[in-house]
Amino acid sequence: MCSCIVEVHIVKDKAMIIAYVTLFAGIGLLAFTFISAYLFLINNPSITGSSDLVDSFGSSLAPLIGASIRIMYLGVMGWIGSGLTARGVQLITQLKRLARPEFRPTPPPVIKPMEPIRAKETKQN
Repeated sequence: MCSCIVEVHIVKDKAMIIAYVTLFAGIGLLAFTFISAYLFLINNPSITGSSDLVDSFGSSLAPLIGASIRIMYLGVMGWIGSGLTARGVQLITQLKRLARPEFRPTPPPVIKPMEPIRAKETKQN
């Protein structure tokens, strides 16, 4: 019986570790996403101008395509990071709720009504 209790505690500890790893992986991915987005935004891409329309389209379209790919990449990273963070928080709260003893109020004792006490009848002369 004692080994079963130890095994249950080990499983709960492993589940809590997995929950925290999931939470911190999501937070780390979100932090990396925001840092990458910030570095992308402070980068000043210059669009060169040209007299020829074809050269102008070619020189301006390539950076736009590159920027759109990076934006989609950042969006997917942010989406995955927020999903991992939400799942980690959900796991932690669920495991803490299961670890807490359930509170069951005891029902109040049933009080049976007493019959009224009748006064003793006195003799009248």
